[in-house]
Amino acid sequence: MAPMVHGLEAKYFGRILFTYLDADDSRTDGFQRVLGFYYQPEFYLLDGNGQLLRKLVGYVDESTFESLFAEFLP
Repeated sequence: MAPMVHGLEAKYFGRILFTYLDADDSRTDGFQRVLGFYYQPEFYLLDGNGQLLRKLVGYVDESTFESLFAEFLP
C-alpha cells in the first residue's frame, strides 16, 4: 500500500498533511493508545484540530481514500 499512499500524498500535497507512525517505535505508544491502534495498517483521517474524522483498518483502496478526501476537503 505504501506506493499508493505516497502517490496520494504527492497528489494532495499542500492540501492534506500525511504523517507516518512507526508502530514499533515505543515513543509512539501514547499516540497509539489515544487512537486505539491495534492492527497494521491503520489509517486515521484527522481534521485541522486533530479530531478523528475516520479510522480505516486493513487494506484500503485508492478510490476509498479519494472519496473520503472529497467528503472532507473544501
